[in-house]
This record gives sequence, C-alpha cells and structure tokens, in this order.
Amino acid sequence: MYFDWGLRKKCLSGELKYEPDSHTSIAEHFGFKGRREDGLNKYEYNPITKEFTIDQLNAKNHDQIEAEKWVRALDFSTIVPQLIVKEIVNPFSIHNDVTQEDIDNLQEWDSVMASVMASVRASVGYSVRASVWDSVVDSVWASVWDSVRDSVWDSVWDSVWDSVRASVGASVRASVWASVWASVWAYCSSFFSIAYKHDYSSLNKLWNRGFVPSFDGTTWRLHSGEKIVYKWRK
Repeated sequence: MYFDWGLRKKCLSGELKYEPDSHTSIAEHFGFKGRREDGLNKYEYNPITKEFTIDQLNAKNHDQIEAEKWVRALDFSTIVPQLIVKEIVNPFSIHNDVTQEDIDNLQEWDSVMASVMASVRASVGYSVRASVWDSVVDSVWASVWDSVRDSVWDSVWDSVWDSVRASVGASVRASVWASVWASVWAYCSSFFSIAYKHDYSSLNKLWNRGFVPSFDGTTWRLHSGEKIVYKWRK
C-alpha cells in the first residue's frame, strides 16, 4: 500500500486530507484504521540514496525481503513524475581545470543570485512544494546535504579563511555561508523537472564540473576540494 501520483494529486488539491508519505495516512486510506494499523509492517525507501528502511515489523509475516525487492523495481515516475532519480554528485570528488565556460557560468550565477531577493532555499522549496509535496523536497535536500556536508562545507570555509582573515566578521561569514547554502539548494533543483521562477542551470553546470562558488560580499571564488581555483572580484 502506498500513494501513487493519482492519490498524491488529490492530496495536493485538498480533495484528500492525508499526508502522502505518512504510514498512518496510507493505512487509513486503505481501510486500516486504529488498531488494524498496528498489525501492518511499515517500510520506507529513498529512491535517490537507494536506502531501504524497516520502520516497524508488526505482522506475523515479516516480508521485508519481498518488500525491498518490490520497491527497488518500482517505477517512481508513477509516484512523483517530477522527480529525477539520479546519483548525487559530490563536486569535490571531481577535479577539472577552470575554463571560460565555467567563468561565464559563475557570472551567470552571480546575476541569478542578484535576482533572487529571497533565499534560493525559499525559491526552490516553494516551487517544489507547490508541485510535489513537502516531504519529497525535504528528503532530497537531506539526501544531498548528508552526502556533501563535510566535504563541501568544511573545505569551502577552510579555503576561504586565508583570503578573508583580515576582514573576517559576522557579515563576511554570513555571506560565505549563504552563498554555499544557495549552491546546495540550487543543485537540489536539478532533481525536479518543474518550472522554476529562476534559472539555476549555471550553478548546476559548475557543480557537475566539480566547482562550488562562494561569495564574501565582494569576491566570488570557485572551490575545488580544499583549493580556491578561481577568484572574481566584483
């Protein structure tokens, strides 16, 4: 039992008052209410990370092997057609020389950032939530963030530190963090085939080439691993 796209659309429109990724909502919709729900086995699966999780084993029949085999073969376009199931790219596992195209994409990303008066997180999140569901975008964000957190976050700050040591302060730190957060959220946008208000393709091209941009309020940098490979002072 699960909510396919037909049922999810009814939840988005308000026709059904359910949370489509809630075990209780799914059980209730299919007629297992109250104590009857307590007899169900409950599983979770993340198609991006390929992680299968046993949430609860309540039934006498422990069918986790069959359930995992079934869900791994499931066509997720029948559940969330907008979801692009692909591998998460860790940009710092890729090493390329900076090209003119990369510089052009950085300058394009700067213009996009200037246009997104609210945060990229709010812009991407709103667009996806309106088309899909909160739990889906939150799951993609968590999957990407868990995958790149240590390698990207720590390495960016370490490589920026020497460049901004003399002027470091709350505003500089906030600018750097905000630019990295924006990069991660913009990359998350690439997991959904929906229309966004802004074009995040320039950032996604940089990310897939192995570069993460940061901005300290005056200077853009492209990071590759622990190194700064390009600087552009506005």
